[in-house]
Amino acid sequence: METFLLNLAYLVASVGFIIGLKMLGSPKTARKGNLIAAFGMTLAILATIFIYPHTAQIKVPGFVYALIFTAIAIGTIIGWGIAVKVEMTKMPELVSFFNGMGGATAALIGLLEFHHNVGNPGKMFMVIAGMVIGSISFAGSMIAWAKLSGKMRKPVRLPSYNILNTLMAILIIALGAYIIYTGVANPAYIYALFALSLLYGVLFVLPIGGADMPVVISLLNSFTGLAAAFGGFLYDNMAMLTGGILVGSAGTILTIAMTKAMNRSLTSVIFGAFGEGSNAAAGSGTKIQGNVKEAGPSDAAILLNYANKVIIVPGYGLAVAQAQHVLHELEELLSKKGIDVKYAIHPVAGRMPGHMNVLLAEANVDYDKLVDMDDINNEFKNTDVVLVVGANDVVNPAAKNDPSSPIYGMPILNVEDAKNIIVNKRSMKPGYAGIENELFYNPKTSMLFGDAKSALTKVVQELKGM
Repeated sequence: METFLLNLAYLVASVGFIIGLKMLGSPKTARKGNLIAAFGMTLAILATIFIYPHTAQIKVPGFVYALIFTAIAIGTIIGWGIAVKVEMTKMPELVSFFNGMGGATAALIGLLEFHHNVGNPGKMFMVIAGMVIGSISFAGSMIAWAKLSGKMRKPVRLPSYNILNTLMAILIIALGAYIIYTGVANPAYIYALFALSLLYGVLFVLPIGGADMPVVISLLNSFTGLAAAFGGFLYDNMAMLTGGILVGSAGTILTIAMTKAMNRSLTSVIFGAFGEGSNAAAGSGTKIQGNVKEAGPSDAAILLNYANKVIIVPGYGLAVAQAQHVLHELEELLSKKGIDVKYAIHPVAGRMPGHMNVLLAEANVDYDKLVDMDDINNEFKNTDVVLVVGANDVVNPAAKNDPSSPIYGMPILNVEDAKNIIVNKRSMKPGYAGIENELFYNPKTSMLFGDAKSALTKVVQELKGM
């Protein structure tokens, strides 16, 4: 009976994960999907704590339950506190941090289960694989967190970096294979493998520039899911296995989408050959010649007021200024005037996939107004005004026009095709890729300098008076 109940609980939990992940695909259902997935995880945890010991004929002392629930309570309080207080601009680094904790958990499982599975090659493979991948994910996620939080501002590229990383990867595989094949019980080997995996995780992410962080986050997320899946195999835990497979596959699919959006090949991501096209390449590309035309809030308001169609392009600057609510107010004001307003969303706008979608959903922007790059690019040529708020590299025509540019070949939003362009930025400072933007020198472009929240508030005030 206990086995039936345990399998039923794991089945319900797995279905909850699948439904929750499906619902996360839309801001309209994301909150409910998150709750459903959380319910599935809670059910899986409780079933493991209370039902599994009976099926395995394990007698659990009372103090162990006390320790388990104390740890759960502490983790819940810390996690809840961090999540509630985090600003939207800090969300990417929070995702990296939490993902790293998942990798660390998988690594600790491998370290703890090593002694219990010596001499069993099948089980030992799962232990080693989970530990190695989890360690790489943990160390890499911590470096990504440091870069995203500004604690590590510049990429570090070691001499013969690719050769060093390749040799280390071979050494890790060889040592892992030796442990599995020989059945060695000396803990020094597993700790050496653990240390090498951590070092590889650091070296894997260390040289990568900020412009590539969306790809890194997605890839490390898939690593954590894969490590968790090996844990599911090890414990014959169907809920853990399903959750790991879902996270791993979703992360892999997202990684492929991100590499396509950033004109990166998946092999260059996997083998660590992609950092050279980011901040490390700052200053490369053709020097831009031309004049910059500045506009004030009243000029921007006039252009917007007499437009028939407006497309808004949000970027990281919008998140920094926390201007999503005033932008939504501007959009509603234009819509009431009979103006067709849409939002153009680049796949890697912001600091992580979906960053802008979540930011705008927080301001209750109608999801139907958010249009992906591939679906909206043909509409720019028929657009009267494009309002770019805090976006930079994703609207830089150099990606199409300048073969010497480090972002050449990256798909961008065709903003330059519009009749009029308004760009709101704090200054002429380059974006995350560290290069100048051709769009700013376009004769059709008017630069609205200033903090997004302040500048847009002034534009809204001007519009209300028209």
